[in-house]
Parts: sequence; C-alpha cells; structure tokens
Amino acid sequence: MTAVIRHVTLLGATGSIGLSTLDVVRRHPDRFRVHALAASSRDADMETLCREFLPRYAVMADPDAAVRLRERLGAGSGVEVLAGVDGLCQVASDPAADTVMAAIVGAAGLSPTLAAVRAGKRVLLANKEALVMSGGLFMEAVRHSGAELLPIDSEHNAIFQCLPPAHVRNLRAAGITRILLTASGGPFRNMPADQLATVTPEQACAHPNWAMGRKISVDSASLMNKGLELIEACWLFNTDPGNIEVHVHPESIIHSMVEYADGSVLAQLGSPDMRTPIANGLAWPERIDAGVAPLDLFAIGRFHFERPDMQRFPCLGLAAEAFSQGGTAPAVLNAANEEAVAAFLQGRVRFTDIPVIIEQVLCRTPVAPADSFDTIFARDSEARQRAREQIRQQAV
Repeated sequence: MTAVIRHVTLLGATGSIGLSTLDVVRRHPDRFRVHALAASSRDADMETLCREFLPRYAVMADPDAAVRLRERLGAGSGVEVLAGVDGLCQVASDPAADTVMAAIVGAAGLSPTLAAVRAGKRVLLANKEALVMSGGLFMEAVRHSGAELLPIDSEHNAIFQCLPPAHVRNLRAAGITRILLTASGGPFRNMPADQLATVTPEQACAHPNWAMGRKISVDSASLMNKGLELIEACWLFNTDPGNIEVHVHPESIIHSMVEYADGSVLAQLGSPDMRTPIANGLAWPERIDAGVAPLDLFAIGRFHFERPDMQRFPCLGLAAEAFSQGGTAPAVLNAANEEAVAAFLQGRVRFTDIPVIIEQVLCRTPVAPADSFDTIFARDSEARQRAREQIRQQAV
C-alpha cells in the first residue's frame, strides 16, 4: 500500500525542533514534502535549508532578514520569500499544506499556530505558549475547525501515547486517575540554593540531557518549563493541576506516565531525542523510523524519581497558581517569564530574579476574562511593560 504524502509547513525551521523535524523528513522522501519553511532572522541558515528542501515559500519574521534571504537565493530559485506575521499566517493556513509543525518559541508563535488551527490542519504543537496564553479559546478553535491537534513536547506526546485514542480529552471515561508529568530537574537540581543567584546564562543553558534553545533551556533550569507544560497538559487533556503530579526524573528516559483506576501505570520510554515525538506526530497513527538509537536499558541501569523542590524553584508553583486564577493570568505569567528570561540571558538580572519579576507582574496585572484574543494580546503587552519596569528595578 502506497503511503499518503503529507505536505508540511514548518514554523521555526532553524531552531532545534525545526532541524529535528527536517531530519525526520529527510529520512522519508516518499512520505513528506516541505511546502514552506519559516524562521525568525537567521537568513544564512534558511538559505541552506531552502536549497536542500526547495519549499514553495520561505518566511522570515524579521523583514530585514527576508530582504537578505531574497538576495541570497537570487532569481530563479523557485522559492517565494515572505515576511512578518502576515507571511507566517499565510503559509500556516495555505490549502496546499496539510500538516503544520508549530515550533516558533514563545508568544510569537500564537498567531500563526492559530491560523493553522482555523484552517483545519494537522497541527503538531511544539509551541506550548499558544495553549498557555489562550487555552480555552484555542481549544474551541480546534473543535470548531476540525483541526487535528497532536502534542510534540516529549512529555505531552508521551501522555498522548499512553491514552486510548478515543479518550484523549475524557480521562474519566478512560478510567484514568492521574497524569504523572516528568521533569529532568535541569542543571541546578542539586546546586546549593545559596549559589543560584550567581549562576550564569551559560550554566543555565547547559542542560544535562536535552539539546534545546537558550530560552527553553533557562525555563528548564528554573522549572518554569514544567509549569508551562502543566498548564498545557490541562488544556490538551481536559483536566486540572489536581490530577497532575510532577516527578523529577533526572535520567529523562521515562517521558511521562498515566495512572489508571485499576492501579496500572503506563509509561512511554525513549532516549532524550525529540525526533521520536516528531516522527510520532508526522506519521500518526503509523510508526516510522526517526533515526533514534535504540534504548539501552542495561546501560542506564536505574531510574530515579524525586519530588520537585518548590522552595528552590518557585516558578512551578507560580504557573499552577496562574492556571487556577484563570482568565488572562497564564498569559501574564508567560509574558513576564519571557521578558525576565531575556533579561537574564542578556546579563541584566540574576537567575533568582526571574520568579521575583514574574510574581510581581502577576500581582500588579489585573486578571480579565480570556474571552477574546484581543484581550489576551492586550494583557500580554501590558504584562511585558510591567516586567520591563520590574527588570529595571532588579537590574544587576
């Protein structure tokens, strides 16, 4: 039987998820075609990808980078270069593509991901911030359009694989009592608390198991990444934080687990390689080779688990609190975190200032009902301004 060829638009092509996606695509030329590639500003990297994959469109979020990419590709390349949010949304909703990998980091990914959802695509969601910011509205758009939403974060993909396909959003009907969400603990899991104030961006970005971008690496080090994933899991699987327990698992081999009423616990295991969940989403419901080395349990030997230290890493608790507040609080949390992490990476604030900034912004920004995307974007902008003010006060 001949496999159906899927036409893929990749949002975030030059990042770690994008490059891993293209590696899986490269291994299966009979199954996948790249329709469009999109990135932020790395035009030299995009040129290389365009020459290999020959997409119909290439989009640079930065208009100046789009100009440079046009010059690099020259006339006759066959690649039409677009720019800005409009270009991102155009390729995300283009009828010629059936699959969209949503891998743009942060709030910038919400608009094009939403455009893909509204167009009824298979959306491979690697941008957790889209659900963190606008969970209820986003999931309503999925239902209304008939889009197929598949989680790509390794933890959410693991949960997805452990659930009966018919009950992904009805855990009670499936007899599920808990989701066990795993976390690596990041590079500072065992660092004395009094040393956290002096850690550098380079230390924060040196994740012990995963190769990730700088922003998500800092989020992992602060456990904010797990907080955002907690919120994302609530929306994806129609549950609440009371039914999700975070387990620090430093080996990063068990990617998450699901507990059933009869006492059974199903777990998805695999090497810490994002090509596994990416291949799962691209080929679903089939299985294809992802290029990942077989898991050697003898070499690993043992698994370890511990409770997260909420005192040392308050970001996880802040995320759970924001979800409980509801409305625009998660969007405010995300905006404040993005600004605080950027300031830390620039050396303007300390690592331990990140949760302080977030908490201050949450306290000072009134929660509004998340009843429209305009409201969400307005609160996002307001929270960023307050975060910048707080960063100026905290500046080292």
